[in-house]
Amino acid sequence: MRATNGPATRQRRRRVLKRAKGFRGARGKLFKNAKETTLRADAFAYRGRRLKKRDFRRIWIIRLSAAAKSEGMLYSRLINGLKKAGIELNRKELSEIAVHDPAAFKQICARAKSALAA
Repeated sequence: MRATNGPATRQRRRRVLKRAKGFRGARGKLFKNAKETTLRADAFAYRGRRLKKRDFRRIWIIRLSAAAKSEGMLYSRLINGLKKAGIELNRKELSEIAVHDPAAFKQICARAKSALAA
């Protein structure tokens, strides 16, 4: 008998097909199609993990801009005032404060305004 690498091949194919489970048509049933589709899915997932960071930063900035407007400030003036006041809160923390604790955000804005005036 000739020795083949059958068990490893079968295991590899089973692993790829298991990952492709739920894909439409041949993409989830045939090894070659499943392999191509999972490779493509991995590329999109990799890219998506980087895009997610950008998207969250955009959301935080939009929230801060809206909250700053309600306090009579522009977003850019708020950030500049915070830097001058020495308040080292990042955009994520600031947006959480703006959403969940408006009173504290109002105080932060007041400190930023006074730092700009000085």
